[in-house]
Amino acid sequence: MKKLILASFALLGFATLQAQNVTLNVRLKPIQTLVINNAQKIVNLDYVTKDDYANGVSSVNADHLSIYSTGGFQVKVKSANAALQNGAKNIQANTIQIKASAGSEAVNGAQYAQNVQLSANETTLVSSANGGVDKKINIEYKGAGANAYLDNYIAGQDPTVYTTELTYTIISQ
Repeated sequence: MKKLILASFALLGFATLQAQNVTLNVRLKPIQTLVINNAQKIVNLDYVTKDDYANGVSSVNADHLSIYSTGGFQVKVKSANAALQNGAKNIQANTIQIKASAGSEAVNGAQYAQNVQLSANETTLVSSANGGVDKKINIEYKGAGANAYLDNYIAGQDPTVYTTELTYTIISQ
């Protein structure tokens, strides 16, 4: 009887010792999103006074960009054209400078570009080795001083408007 019980345990033991393996992978793909503050989709640089033409004007847009990134990233900007046009007249895009800075929810360790000249080529504004969730970036736009736009007013237009579209992009780094 003892031999029968031992044989039964031995058979059951061999039957339950079979094991199967599973490989579990955690696969992380890069995700970057960039959203422009809806209330700041139009930015105006208004030249109203003699001092505006002499010194230039700027528009500071707090929390202008909101980013989400699963790891390091770069934020770049470019103008649709090398010049902002109105009829036969134009203003060169590179006379407008863009300055990036930390917003209300800063990205740890980010590098922010200062006084970047607007261009039809992509220019890096922000670079970070760290990712972040809903991080904010302030953008300041500054138009030229030294009366650079003095002869760009067109009679009969109030105001004379020169326009370009800016494209912001975010890429993983």
